Amino acid sequence: MPDVVRSTHADPAVERLWTGATVITFARTIASFVLCLVGLWQEDLAWLVAGLAVYWLGDMADGGYARWRDCETRIGGVVDMLCDRLNCAAFYLCFAALEHEMILPVAVYLFEFMVVDFFLSLAFLAWPIRSPNYFYEVDERIYRWNWSKPAKAVNSSLFAVLLLVTGWWWLGLAIACGLVVLKCMSLKWLLELGLPVPERAPQPTG
Repeated sequence: MPDVVRSTHADPAVERLWTGATVITFARTIASFVLCLVGLWQEDLAWLVAGLAVYWLGDMADGGYARWRDCETRIGGVVDMLCDRLNCAAFYLCFAALEHEMILPVAVYLFEFMVVDFFLSLAFLAWPIRSPNYFYEVDERIYRWNWSKPAKAVNSSLFAVLLLVTGWWWLGLAIACGLVVLKCMSLKWLLELGLPVPERAPQPTG
C-alpha cells in the first residue's frame, strides 16, 4: 500500500462523536426521516421527495463542513454511513409502499446499498485513513468505481431520479442490477486486496 498522505491520515487524538459535521448529520437524518414518514402517512409523494432532497443536501453539507473545518473523523464517517442507510431505506420503502410496481427494483437496490455497498464502505476502517473518500490511497480502482464523485452520483442519485421522472420500474430494475454487479466486482477486488488485521499487543508475562 502506498504511503498515506498526511491530510488523509486518521488521527486518534481528534476522534470524537460530536463535531459540527455530525450535528448536521443527525439533524438532516431526523428531518428526512420525519418527512418520509409524513409522506407515507399522507400518501403524498411530494413529502417523500422533500425528504429525499433533505437527505441529499444534508449529506453534501455534513461532508463539506467536515472538510472545510477539518473535523473529519472515522467515527463521523461511520455515523454518516449509518444515517445514509436509514434515510435511504425510509425513502425507498415508503416510495414502494405508495408505488407498488417499484417494489422489485427498490428491493434489489436496497440489497445493493445496505448490504454490499455498506460492507465496501466500512472496509476503510482496516486502513489508517479518515474515510472512504481517501480510499485511492489504498486502491485507485476500487475508489474510482465506488467513491469518486461520478460513482457517488450514479450510486446515490441516478436510480432515484430516473424512478421519479420516468416511472419505469424495469429501468430502475436494470440500473439496480447493474449496481449489484459493479458492487460485487468491487467486493471481489477488495477481497483479493485483503483486509489488514491489527497485530495483537504483546501479552504480559509472569
